Amino acid sequence: MGRLASRTRRAAHQIGWYIATLMGDNHYRRYVEHRARTHPGEPVLTERDYWKMRHQHTEANPGARCC
Repeated sequence: MGRLASRTRRAAHQIGWYIATLMGDNHYRRYVEHRARTHPGEPVLTERDYWKMRHQHTEANPGARCC
């Protein structure tokens, strides 16, 4: 029974990760990690400014959005 519970927890964790990624919950964290890796020592946008920039970019470049 322990093996089934372990697999169930792992599956739940993976589903949660997928949904969080799809909804953008980890985008800012990934941005900060990217900046630290590729531009060490340079300033990083605040989370608020990051989302402003992202939304402005999306509005200016709608791409293949349907709405």
